[in-house]
Amino acid sequence: MSPTDRLPLRADLRGREPYGAPQIDVPVRLNTNESSYDVPAEVAAEMVRAVAAEVGGLNRYPDREHTALRADLAAYLTRSTGCPVTADQVWAGNGSNEVLQHVALAFGGPGRTAAGFTPAYSMHPIIAGGVGMEWLDGPRRDDFSLAPDDVTAFVLDHQPDVVFLCSPNNPTGTALDLALVEQVCDAATGVVLVDEAYAEFARPGTPSAVSLLPGRERLVVTRTMSKAFALAGARVGYLAADEQVCAAMRLVRLPYHLSSITQAVARAALAHVDRLLGTVEAIKQQRDRLVDELRAMGLDPVPSDANFVMFGGLDDEKRTWTALLDHGVLVRDVGVAGHLRVTAGTPDETTAFLAALAATLVPTGPSPDAPENQEHR
Repeated sequence: MSPTDRLPLRADLRGREPYGAPQIDVPVRLNTNESSYDVPAEVAAEMVRAVAAEVGGLNRYPDREHTALRADLAAYLTRSTGCPVTADQVWAGNGSNEVLQHVALAFGGPGRTAAGFTPAYSMHPIIAGGVGMEWLDGPRRDDFSLAPDDVTAFVLDHQPDVVFLCSPNNPTGTALDLALVEQVCDAATGVVLVDEAYAEFARPGTPSAVSLLPGRERLVVTRTMSKAFALAGARVGYLAADEQVCAAMRLVRLPYHLSSITQAVARAALAHVDRLLGTVEAIKQQRDRLVDELRAMGLDPVPSDANFVMFGGLDDEKRTWTALLDHGVLVRDVGVAGHLRVTAGTPDETTAFLAALAATLVPTGPSPDAPENQEHR
C-alpha cells in the first residue's frame, strides 16, 4: 500500500513516483552533474562575510524583489552572452526548478498542456504534472536530435501552453540551433521556455537563446548557478525574459521566497564570477576526454556541450550501473535502453570511472534495476 492511499490525494497524482535521484556515499559521484570542484577558499570566505552581514537582520524579511541580485544576474548575462539584459528582465528562485515551477504556475495549470521532447530534463513533465497540466511528448530522431520540421509540425498541431526545450539538452548534452528555437517561437501561441542550465559548458561559438529575447515576449530562458558556479547546495536559479513575464512571476511566487542568506551568497558568487568559473575549461577537457576514451572502448558517446556525457552500446545498462557502483562509482541510468550518463569530474574521477567501466564490460550475472533518472537544479 502506498503511504498516500488513505489520503484525499488529487486523482492525477495517484500512482506517480516522487523525485528520487540516488544520493549514495561512494568515492566517485558522477550522477547529478554537480561540479566536482569545491568553491575556492577565497570566494567561500567572501560568502561567509556576506552571510555574516545579514545574520543580525534575520528578524526582518528579505528583499521580496531581490533587486540587487537581479541587477547582478542581468550584468552577468549581458557580459557572458553579449546581449543587453536589464534587471527588470530577470527573475530568480530557489534553484531553476522553482523558476520552472513559477512559469508553469503562471502559464499552465489544469486544462492546459505542456510539451517537451524526451529524453530531456526529467523535471519538466514532473513540474507540469504537479500544477495539473497534461504532458505532450514530441518526437526526436533515433540519434536523439530534433528535426526542425517535425518539431514545428508538432507545436502547430498541438499548440501547447508551454513548450520546454533544453539547450544543451539533458541527458544527451546536445545544444540547439537557434533557428529551431525561432521556428518554435513563430509556431507557438503559448510560452516557449529554453532551459540553458548547462550553457556555460557549451563549445565555442554556441549562441544563447538570450539573443532571441528582443521582440519575443513569450520566450523565456532559464539558467542555474548549481552547475558551472559550483553552487548546487545554495539553490539559486533564474530566468531572462520580457518584463511582462517577470511581472507574471510575482503573481505565483510565495512571499519572500528567496532568503536573505541565499541572496547574499549568490551576490558574493557573482562578484567573483571569473574565479568561480575558472574550473569550466578543466571540466570541458574531461568531458571531451570521456567522449574520446569511451569511443575507443567501442562504445557510442554523444558529443556534448554540457558537463556530462551520455553513452550507448551497452548490452545491459542496469547491470553496468550496478557493477560500476560496486567499484565505488555512481553514474546515472537515464532510462534509455543501452545508455548511461556520466558527469565530467576531476581528472582522477575520470580515470577511476574509465577503469571501473573497463572492468565492468566483462559480462556479469543479473542485477537489480538502477534508480530512475531525475535531476535536481
